[in-house]
Order: sequence, then C-alpha cells, then structure tokens
Amino acid sequence: MNRPGAARRPGVRRGAARRWRGLTLRARLTSIAAAAVAVAVVGVSVVAFVAVGHQVRASVDQTLRRDAETVAAAPGEWAHRGVLDGDDDGRGDPDHDHDLSPRVQVLDGAGRPVRATGLPVTGRARRIATGHGREAFEQVPVHGADYRMLTRRAAGGGAVQVAVSLHGARETMTGVGLAILVVGAIGVAAAAALGALVARAGLRPVDRLTAAVEHVTATADLDTSVDAGLDASGRDEVGRLAAAFNTMLAALRSSRAAQRLLVEDAGHELRTPLTSLRTNIQLLIRADRQRDRQLSDADRGRLLADLDAQTTELTRLVGELVNLARDDHGAELVEPVDLAELVDLAVQRLPAGTPVDADYQHLSVPGRATSLTRMVANLLDNAVKWSPPGAPVTVRLRAATGADGAPGAELSVADRGPGVAEADLPHIFERFHRAPTARSVPGSGLGLAIVAQAVALHAGNVRVEPVHPTGARFVVWLPS
Repeated sequence: MNRPGAARRPGVRRGAARRWRGLTLRARLTSIAAAAVAVAVVGVSVVAFVAVGHQVRASVDQTLRRDAETVAAAPGEWAHRGVLDGDDDGRGDPDHDHDLSPRVQVLDGAGRPVRATGLPVTGRARRIATGHGREAFEQVPVHGADYRMLTRRAAGGGAVQVAVSLHGARETMTGVGLAILVVGAIGVAAAAALGALVARAGLRPVDRLTAAVEHVTATADLDTSVDAGLDASGRDEVGRLAAAFNTMLAALRSSRAAQRLLVEDAGHELRTPLTSLRTNIQLLIRADRQRDRQLSDADRGRLLADLDAQTTELTRLVGELVNLARDDHGAELVEPVDLAELVDLAVQRLPAGTPVDADYQHLSVPGRATSLTRMVANLLDNAVKWSPPGAPVTVRLRAATGADGAPGAELSVADRGPGVAEADLPHIFERFHRAPTARSVPGSGLGLAIVAQAVALHAGNVRVEPVHPTGARFVVWLPS
C-alpha cells in the first residue's frame, strides 16, 4: 500500500521545477546569487558560532584551572568559603549576588565536603579526592542552574572543586548568534540587490540582441545587425552569440540575394523558349483553322519536331534550375562515396556510341552521393556537347594533394572542342553564362554552375585549363 505523501512529493517537485522554469533569466540569476551568498553566509556563520563557542569554553576552562590551582595550593584557607570572591551568609549557601562568582568546595581525602557549598560531589570528583586522578571538568546543575565545574587534587590530599555559572557564557553566545544572524540577513539582502544589478547589467546585451531578433522577425529586414556595444569580437559568450547572429544575417542576406538573382535569371532564360513554343503552337492552331492554308506534312513534321526539341530543352532547363535552387543539401547524409562508381554510372548514361577514354582508381571521398552524381554527369555532358563527332572524352581519376597539402581525389574531364576563350574564363562557372561561340549549341548555361555549387559544398575546388592542340579540361579536386 502506497503512502499518500509518497505520491505527492514527485508532484511537488515537478511543480517547483515548473515555477523555476517560469521565472525570467534575470530572476533566476538573482535567485542563484542570493542563494549562493546565503549558503556561504550560513556556512561562515556556523563556523564562526562554533569557533566563538569553543573560545568561550576555553576561556571558562582557563579561568577555572587558574582558580583551582590557587585554591588547591592552600585548601585550608578556602575550606569554609563558598565563593572565590566575597563572603557567604554563614548557611553554607552563597548569596544570590555571588552567583556569577566562582563557587569553591573543598573535599577531604574520603571525598566528603569539608563544608558543603552546594556543589555536587560526583563519582569523578570522589575518585580524584581519593587519589585516583588529577583533575576533571564537568557540567553540573547547582540550584537549577548549569555550572562548569573543575575538580582538582589538593596539596596534602583531598580535592578542591571550583565551579562557575554558564549564564554569562550563554548570554555571550546569544549575543554573538544574534549579531551573526543580523549580519547574515543584511549580507543576503545585499547579495540579492547586487545580484539583480549584475544580472541587469549582464543581460543588457542579451536584451539588445533579443530586440534585434524580434525586429528581424517582425519586419524581415535582414540588413539589421547587432551594434558594436555587444562586443561582437567574440571575447565572451554574449559577444560570440552576437557575432554568430551577425554571421547568420549575412548568410541569409546572401541567400536571399542569390535567390532573387536566380529568379530574375530564370525568368529571363525561360522567356525565350516559352516564346518560341507559343509561336509554334499558335502557327499550328492558325493552320488548323484556315482550311485554305494547310501546312504540308513536311512543314508540320518540322514544327512538331521543333516543339519536341524545345519542350525537351525547356524540361532540362527547369530540371537544372530546380537542382541549382535546391536547398536540401544538409538533409542528405554525408558518407564515403566511391567516385569511380559515379563515373561508371555517368559513362553508361551517355548517348550510345560516345567514345570515352577512361582511366581511374577507386577513390572514396566523404560527400553527398546525389550532389556528386549530378556534378560528374554535368562534366561528362558538357564534354560530349563540345567534342567533335567521333572524338573521345578523356576521363581521369587519381589521388592528389590539394594546395594546402591535404590528401584528396582529382577528377579531370577533357574534350576536343574549341576550348574556352580567355575572356570567358572568369565567368565560365556563373549561372546562365554562355560564350558567344555557344549561342548555337543547345544548353541552358547552368551545367557548370551546378558543378561549381557541388564542389563548393564539398570544400573542394574546380578549374579549367586548355588541352593541346584544342579542347578544354575541367579538373575537380575533393578532399578525402
């Protein structure tokens, strides 16, 4: 049978956790600072209280030992006195006024009081009086009050007892405890106030960063950046957060600009084939409506073939645009990819009868298989497009080190075409760039841009170099 309290305690803990999570960060920091100081104050207070108590006890014992030595040296002089200072009233009890003075009692050799003064004769006191010990401290009750008593052997036999009330020591400890409590409470309150100030000052940069994020969320203004007051040099955690925020905004600005440029370029490139398609379709429609101006079978066949070629080219252009604009690279798993297998697959997909001079090793690189497959296919398609009929496309794959000496794989694809003009070299990997000599060749101008994008995604590099006597060689290096 479960106890009711056992079922409630987890709920209480969960409720406390929810309340803690509901606090603001500033309130949490203030609470943590106050709690830390409170723990430190309590610890120091306990140590101080114990140390003062030990010191008071040591002082009382030192006084008792000094007085006992005085009485023990001449017990006969003190045998009929009840207190160390002043006189008693002759009834064996000191006056109430003498309660704070040390009480004295002398014991004979058998452990009996020579004159009773109210101090108890304990077993330890009797053993010392009978010669079985030198001294002993005890806490004993006297007339309902606590006393600290020292029993010490006396000169010539017997023992002397000296005791002092603990009332004064306890008053001292009460005063010390009260002082420690007041100082501790003031310290905790001051720590809470200081913690609140420190939290407010420390979180001010975070407040500015939060305001900047909320501004971007509300306005989509990516030109916003965190001001220099946040110390965005990265020397502290908030500075690193600000630098990361500015870097993220810069990446978003670049991405949005690239998307806008892609849309503008795509719209421009799609306009031409769509216009041509529309013209040819309208021509077919008019020919069907006008019975007296029917197209010949040969003209109709040419128009339909042209429409088919334009549709195929438009489909390819849209596909390349989609591939270039895709932003899901991070979703594809990075794993070892055998580049030789990708080259084999791309060669098999080339038009039948395409001559290929291939020589490559089986080399693996960490990468995204889909992106690398698209890169290899575009390089081979570009080489086939520019090579004269019957001229082989040369493919080489070998191990090579990068410019920084890092190991990697180098893939080169060469054609026997006219090569790349010097003026086109800086723009060869740009989207929709087509050299003047390529205007009559089918293509979208996106294939090499897709290659450059895949290479950059894998932290590699790509270059183009001339081939003697004619042609161009595209060389891709990827780190392994």
